[in-house]
Amino acid sequence: MAKSEASEETLQLYTDLLSSVGLEQKGKNMPYTSMNGNMYSFVAKEGYVAIRLSEEDKQAFMNEYNAGPAISYGATMRGYVHVPDEVLKRTEELSIYMKKSNEFAKTLKPKPTKK
Repeated sequence: MAKSEASEETLQLYTDLLSSVGLEQKGKNMPYTSMNGNMYSFVAKEGYVAIRLSEEDKQAFMNEYNAGPAISYGATMRGYVHVPDEVLKRTEELSIYMKKSNEFAKTLKPKPTKK
């Protein structure tokens, strides 16, 4: 994985968001969350935060915050939304969607581990 170009502020806000809902941050160079082998949030190499949501929650988030889909390495990440910087600063408000993302991740089919 390439090292993220995220600012220190973005990295700290992401860490604070995860802490606010009791989630474990993984990844040293590119922080992310995952469950059963499925990633459900990450700090993109382009420097923004993305979260994975159900289609219904994704549409609600995009409408409420005028957000777009997450794009990484030039490809649209199916199921992920790009969290606007101003929304990332509202930890308490965004924590609602982070909880929804965690709940959605629980419904995804586990991926086999390579270990």
